[in-house]
Amino acid sequence: MAAAKERKQYVCSACGSTQLRWAGKCPECGEWNTLEEVVVRVAEKSRAVMAPAESMSKPVALPDVARDDLPRLSLRMVELGRVLGGGIVPGSCVLVGGDPGIGKSTLLLQMAADVAQNTGTVLYVSAEESAHQIGRRAVRLGINNEQLMVLSEIVVETIIEHIEAVKPVLVIVDSVQAIYSGNGASAAGTVSQVRDCAAALLRAGKALNIPIFLVGHVTKEGNIAGPRVLEHMVDAVLQLEGERFHAFRLLRSIKNRFGSTNEVGVFEMNEKGMEEVRNPSELFLAERLPNATGSAIAVSMEGTRPLLVEVQALCSTTAFSMPRRTANGVDTNRLLLLTAVLSKRVGIDLSDQDIFVNVVGGMRVDEPAADLSVAVAIASSFRNRPVHADLAIVGEVGLSGELRSVGQLARRLHEATKLGFTRALAPRSTLQRRGGDGMPKGIEVIGVRTLYDALDVALMK
Repeated sequence: MAAAKERKQYVCSACGSTQLRWAGKCPECGEWNTLEEVVVRVAEKSRAVMAPAESMSKPVALPDVARDDLPRLSLRMVELGRVLGGGIVPGSCVLVGGDPGIGKSTLLLQMAADVAQNTGTVLYVSAEESAHQIGRRAVRLGINNEQLMVLSEIVVETIIEHIEAVKPVLVIVDSVQAIYSGNGASAAGTVSQVRDCAAALLRAGKALNIPIFLVGHVTKEGNIAGPRVLEHMVDAVLQLEGERFHAFRLLRSIKNRFGSTNEVGVFEMNEKGMEEVRNPSELFLAERLPNATGSAIAVSMEGTRPLLVEVQALCSTTAFSMPRRTANGVDTNRLLLLTAVLSKRVGIDLSDQDIFVNVVGGMRVDEPAADLSVAVAIASSFRNRPVHADLAIVGEVGLSGELRSVGQLARRLHEATKLGFTRALAPRSTLQRRGGDGMPKGIEVIGVRTLYDALDVALMK
């Protein structure tokens, strides 16, 4: 057993803050002569003992390695299952991150109810909320399942004891920054505590073959807080994204040892929780005005799923010496590049224009295949000529004004055909390379070589 040592610290009797050194005035609340000395017993970390040679693991030939594939835990939530690679792998450890209030706890509670109803007992460990608060959220979401067990605990050793006693089919810990190990000397949420707690849960999950989901806080930059080694330890890292004032949420796979990292799930936050959006393209285009200037339809790929989104642009004569370039949903540097190409290669003088670009619905499009739709929307607003309402646009714009080929064009056009688009604007190089292989029927694909030619086709006379 690890030995214990004593350490002095000073606690303010007025505000309860803890200081390492005594001071006449509390730095937290500003009161005088309120710091009182207390002695804390801290357990020293035990050193690892080298195992004898005969008990250590031995190398095994690759053909002799056990390859019994355990079935994944199936989910009725198709969007979540797609991002995970087809279901939950037994013994895996998944880290879920996202901004505060984005819906992480709601989504995982719904997933827990799904697994509890179809597979077996699920243990939901809440380190930030009480069991009563979890129960109230479950009532709001319409969840009432005896197989879903709630535990309010912050000590990782106690959590592991409950996991070994209950032996659930799934464990959810919300969140990893709020729990701590009794063998550590630092407070919960520190780098060492987060790393040690995650490692302990990871070992327990692998030993018992139980999948564990960890909720992680994020920093101001949007990265998961704590050590980056935490992302290397787990098997999958999922990021829940979205604008707080929009209902749509995107679940992206940043790392996945059991599936693709290009998948994305689309959800809508409402009073019933996180609802799946099976056809997000139709939802994003529902409020589009067909003959409005500065509006173009981009065909983007989110993983293996094609999405049609509306790109809006507005050009307005500026009253300042430096015109503004504002982008929402696209990269600002990409917007500056397209503005320069339009000015230099097409002859559209945008030096005195404020340019605003927005992707409708809170979506973010990062792939270069959306370049052409952004450029067409800017030119449409500047020339006050609408884009043809039945035209879907896809293509990457080069610095010389040429259109570069894009991947998975046939899959993109199939999605456009389902939504009623009869024409598509695409790079000629892609059509020459593919020919008519896999292209859908019922849509006319117009191949263009330069941005100048594309504007001539896309804008109404």
